[in-house]
Amino acid sequence: MSTEPAPSLRPPDPNLPGIDQLTDIVAQLRGPGGCPWDREQTHASLRSALLEEAHEVVAAIDNRDDANLREELGDLLLQSVFHAQLAAEEGRFTFNDVAREIATKLVRRHPHVFAADHCADSAAVLQRWEEIKRAEKGDAAASALDGLPGGLPALLHAQKTQKKAARVGFDWPDVEPVFAKLHEEISELRAALTAPATDLLSPISAIEDELGDLLFTVVNLARKLHLDAETALHRSTRKFSARFRAVEQLASARGITLEKLTLAELDQLWDEVKRQPAG
Repeated sequence: MSTEPAPSLRPPDPNLPGIDQLTDIVAQLRGPGGCPWDREQTHASLRSALLEEAHEVVAAIDNRDDANLREELGDLLLQSVFHAQLAAEEGRFTFNDVAREIATKLVRRHPHVFAADHCADSAAVLQRWEEIKRAEKGDAAASALDGLPGGLPALLHAQKTQKKAARVGFDWPDVEPVFAKLHEEISELRAALTAPATDLLSPISAIEDELGDLLFTVVNLARKLHLDAETALHRSTRKFSARFRAVEQLASARGITLEKLTLAELDQLWDEVKRQPAG
């Protein structure tokens, strides 16, 4: 029995376009003599990596880091190529099929660019996109809310749901009614906090229901202000984290233990950090 190592596989031709080099590498990693780890992977085993890489791309965008964005987009592209390679091995479809299908879809859903159709603005473009999408499904009676992935983060799911409803006219004309609705939902949440239990709804579930309505309205407010609720919350969370870490550092420099401070004393440190110039 031979103990010689398996021969090395050939590297891709450096003169090939980048995408061809990538698909060639992934095919070799999955093929005979390839990488044991890569050969073990399935669509399901790669699921978490796909989500992680998408979040890494978003982080690079938020940080305005072009070098990191280029790298993370490559990692995300690798996930697409890898999943297509798995499908190709089973004779279902190839990466070229994936690319060709999205290219065809983009042309079909942009008749205002590639045909004689006309759209006056972005709102008209989105409405036309949804009309074409419903026609493609072959069901004129389909819901305007169809097509949303169930695994979206809650804020993003809410905002996309509202946008779809707005495209068929179910929307407030401006931001003022949303502020009124926001005050209404706050009042209803306060009422739920003191409401007695009923046979139909426990106090906890009633509070959760009203809190959900309040959050949904806040998302609506973000949408009417042309802001992304998910991005806004991420930004505020990062800002809070940075300030809290600064409070910890300030307390440590003064020999103070946070757990021994009163809330008023913690607020004093917080205000002191807020007054510091942004670094």
